Amino acid sequence: MSSYIYTMYQGADPSSGWVMNDPIFKKKPTLGSCVPNIRRNVKVGDWIFVISGRIKSDRQYVVGGFRVEEKINQLAALERFPELIVRRDEAGRILGNIIVQPDGTQNPDDNHSNFERRLENYIIGGDPIELNAPAEVKQSRDETLSTLSRLFGREGNRPFDIIGRARTLDVEQVGQMRSWLEGIKAQHA
Repeated sequence: MSSYIYTMYQGADPSSGWVMNDPIFKKKPTLGSCVPNIRRNVKVGDWIFVISGRIKSDRQYVVGGFRVEEKINQLAALERFPELIVRRDEAGRILGNIIVQPDGTQNPDDNHSNFERRLENYIIGGDPIELNAPAEVKQSRDETLSTLSRLFGREGNRPFDIIGRARTLDVEQVGQMRSWLEGIKAQHA
């Protein structure tokens, strides 16, 4: 099993107004262009969990996770999910996680230099667990460090101290992570 937990980049905190554009937690969660190494290594049936990026005003937290159901390329993703093409909203924020245009060229709103490396392994998931209600986010912020410490047998003052940028999880750790997240959702339902 190649399940992963990873930390998003600085400022990527959905509870502080950042728009969650990759991964996208919907009925069919997707991970389209970020963390190409994780997208390449995961297999169908594996899980991907996400930790918010650092912000000055609060602690990082586990945002959620999902099970990998399919891996396709960006053009196939565009055909199936045209609403997820990268674009800017009225405020100039990036939305969507499909970085390719219909003709196969790089979307002009995608400013990363490693375009070719990110074309394969678009992840379509299932069984999403996302913490987005204020009480869920607060509990996750309060418990993330202790949960990660328990799962990985390592102490730290921030998620990076425990998992680095990303870390694999075994089957037991995936089960524990899912139980913890589902427990938070159940407490605040």
